Amino acid sequence: MSLHLWLAYASIIAVLIAVPGPSALISMTHGLRYGRRRALATVVGGVMAAMTLMTASALGLGAILAASTTAFIVLKVVGAAYLIWLGISAWRNSAPAESLVVNNQPQAMPGLLKLFRKGYMVGISNPKDLLFFAALFPNFVDASQPHAIQFATLAVTWAITDCGLMFAYACAGRRLSGVFANPSRLRLLNRAVGSLFVFAGGALAMSAR
Repeated sequence: MSLHLWLAYASIIAVLIAVPGPSALISMTHGLRYGRRRALATVVGGVMAAMTLMTASALGLGAILAASTTAFIVLKVVGAAYLIWLGISAWRNSAPAESLVVNNQPQAMPGLLKLFRKGYMVGISNPKDLLFFAALFPNFVDASQPHAIQFATLAVTWAITDCGLMFAYACAGRRLSGVFANPSRLRLLNRAVGSLFVFAGGALAMSAR
């Protein structure tokens, strides 16, 4: 892989990942509710979801989705339904703020595996990542050079960039924990986050190739 191609890839994915989306929202929300360390499990889940999509693209799923309208629509609808379900769940979440603050020793703290799974499921249905790995990612692989080394380079670049930016979102959420200690503010946050997830799901469902 040429340096020019790698720089183009690194620049594009940095912008793609940095733009707020479902993964950024879930990372920030978990940082707010559970603290930076526990939110790291969510971040890692999202990164592993991206690695799954990248591997699928490298194995030919991207080409299948690009060629098959039915496969693309099915994957899109499933992802959209999950995002909308997350939005509805956030709207209905009425947990008191004091049970979500790490420093006050909450009694109902989700396990790391549950946070990882939530981050993974959001990441695997992330509209930005789905479209990128289905349509654009194969363009960064030089067919004239060994694929394994290129794939490893692209994967490591994505993982470092994704983990760093999503953890920054989690840290930002943690800094806002004091602001949302009030139950009414937390309720507004839940509804705002829920609305954004529903919007993201609707946008994915309505999106074209």
